[in-house]
Amino acid sequence: MDARAERGMSAPPEVVFSTATDPDRVSAWLPEPLRVDGGERPQTSAEQLRARWSSGSAPGWSAEIQVEPADAGGSRVRLDLSGDGADGLADETLANLAREVADNLTAG
Repeated sequence: MDARAERGMSAPPEVVFSTATDPDRVSAWLPEPLRVDGGERPQTSAEQLRARWSSGSAPGWSAEIQVEPADAGGSRVRLDLSGDGADGLADETLANLAREVADNLTAG
């Protein structure tokens, strides 16, 4: 099942992208089947602010984000999520990422 969600965030695109790809924060926002283990990093294109995760232990699961600039210094994030049961998770996953971004901004 595939799902797509988009969300605006009031943080610069680079902050959103670095938060999303931070190995210490991934487990707080990605769905369980995609949580990176063993220190593996997602496939990223830092120039395009795009990252992709896939799961070897849960075949068929993948996530890809694209972060773009938005008005007033904010960001627009698009998430494409695939996997059995992913249909209802895209909006929740982006909400979790938004919380991590907010925590990252207040931390520092």
